[in-house]
Amino acid sequence: MKETEITIKVKLDQNNIPEEIMWSAPDGGMKDQLSKAIFLSFWDSRQKETLKMDLWTKEMPIDEMKTFMLQTLQSMNQTISKAIGNEDLIKIIDEFSQKFESKINEDTK
Repeated sequence: MKETEITIKVKLDQNNIPEEIMWSAPDGGMKDQLSKAIFLSFWDSRQKETLKMDLWTKEMPIDEMKTFMLQTLQSMNQTISKAIGNEDLIKIIDEFSQKFESKINEDTK
């Protein structure tokens, strides 16, 4: 059996606000990659609930955050497609993602 490790390092200011987020995944060829935001979820099967961590640096621009959230929604839809395959659920998230993207585009005009 093989083990691997993914690490996340967060530098905080004096008020515990993230200033820098770095992550590494050696098996994926990633080392000390800078990021302005992270959205991470874990499933606790004993409690039947999602544990999540979402952080962003104070340097994360709002327009990038909107794009980050849109792409996260789209990624969730890909996961639903692969893991569940329920076309009705896929369609709901797809339609919502399209509305979300339209609103983002409206806001930038």
